[in-house]
Amino acid sequence: MTWVILTGRQNDIDQFATPHKIITNRDYLAHPALFRGQRPKVINLSNNYGYQSRGYYASLLASSRGHKVIPTVETMIDLSERKLYEHALPELELALNKCRKDLGGAFPHKVAIFFGIGPSKAWDRFAKLLFDWFRAPALEVSITDSAEWASVRKIGFLPLARMTDEEEARFLECLETYTGREWRDTKARTPSRYTFATLIDPHEELPPSEVQSLRYWAKIAEKMGVEVEPITKRDLAKLANYDALFIRETTSISNHTYRFARRAQQEGMPVIDDPLSMIRCTNKVYLNELMTYNKVPVPPTVMIAGPVDLEIAAQTLGFPLVLKIPDSAFSRGVKKASNFEELKALATQWLEDSDLLIAQKFIPTEYDWRIGVLGGQPLFAVHYLMAKKHWQIVNHKANGKPDQGGIKTFTLKEAPAHVVETAVRAARCIGDGLYGVDLKETSDGVYVIEVNDNPNLDHGWEDSGEKDEVWVRLTQWFLEKLDR
Repeated sequence: MTWVILTGRQNDIDQFATPHKIITNRDYLAHPALFRGQRPKVINLSNNYGYQSRGYYASLLASSRGHKVIPTVETMIDLSERKLYEHALPELELALNKCRKDLGGAFPHKVAIFFGIGPSKAWDRFAKLLFDWFRAPALEVSITDSAEWASVRKIGFLPLARMTDEEEARFLECLETYTGREWRDTKARTPSRYTFATLIDPHEELPPSEVQSLRYWAKIAEKMGVEVEPITKRDLAKLANYDALFIRETTSISNHTYRFARRAQQEGMPVIDDPLSMIRCTNKVYLNELMTYNKVPVPPTVMIAGPVDLEIAAQTLGFPLVLKIPDSAFSRGVKKASNFEELKALATQWLEDSDLLIAQKFIPTEYDWRIGVLGGQPLFAVHYLMAKKHWQIVNHKANGKPDQGGIKTFTLKEAPAHVVETAVRAARCIGDGLYGVDLKETSDGVYVIEVNDNPNLDHGWEDSGEKDEVWVRLTQWFLEKLDR
């Protein structure tokens, strides 16, 4: 990977202080052919980021040349006036005040944060969040402290010219940490054109892809000039070091997976799952409305906003019926009500936490079709069988251990054309990424039950029908977006 450091003057940083290429912003601006055919990571350390300054234009033209750069012009603009960043202050000040105890009860008037790293470990919580909001190499935060609450008075860039000798030494250490890479495999290999990050949780009970499946993908991707590297939720600050992101944790808009997707999007990186797909697929109320509007068949459905809707659901759908919390995954938050008393009890409980529920006609089948769709085209086809003596594919038992049904694999040619076509129509309503569409095939037709933005994809299972073509196409999806 090529790192390029831009400075205002040639002697702003000692050439021997870092192994990375150091050039002035003047030279960078004057020679557009520099680094042609490469995709360097650019750290802009200009002393002035003002509008239409050399520092400003360096970041602006870096993005036009396909170079990843920090800070971006968006960050420069955000930090140009307090009113443009004050929306971030409540969250930042909350994190800041949580550092008080570790700092010994008081805050300095100013603190320098370099690449999301503070002067000591006590600042970690605040420093990482600050870098999450404003990706800049060096920031100076002015603090107003009282006995009970510390507030942020100002956030600004800290140029090299204003750093003390001690700050500059710490800055160079943080620079080395930020640009450092942890290589998973030290054997000789052909240099990769790109490096893809794969977000995983090693402790997740039901991950969408097992680690061994991702290792299998990595072998295929390597032949296509791509290195696949696992990252965890601790690596948000390093995300811009990569070219693309594949999220292989169960997604939620309320946890770090959404923040990773948003960060990747802000960096201009291809990402699966993208933030909009996460928002659209996470909420079953939205999905039902979207499918209905686009004339994609779904089971008869009634929205539940309060007790009055329970009678309508009972009369319209009959019993048993299925009640769903809008935001749920892996069969959680989905229950069957066999009569009105069960419906009322369950709805009353769930409406305490959600303003809307959806009730759907119960359609019993021995399996659900799962059609994988990537970039608007079918990718794989399988049957997910119902868990033993249960009506769902996952039975979340009282002891906390999930019981999953089996899987039966097909080639895409073996899957019924009308099932595949319906799945593709449903996925295209969501976006251009990777989706798993669940459908029930009955004598009355095919119904879309759900569109998943984070579908299971494991070697020996979902890829059994189409074999390695599944992984090749996944890699190619990212490459096509990077090469545009």
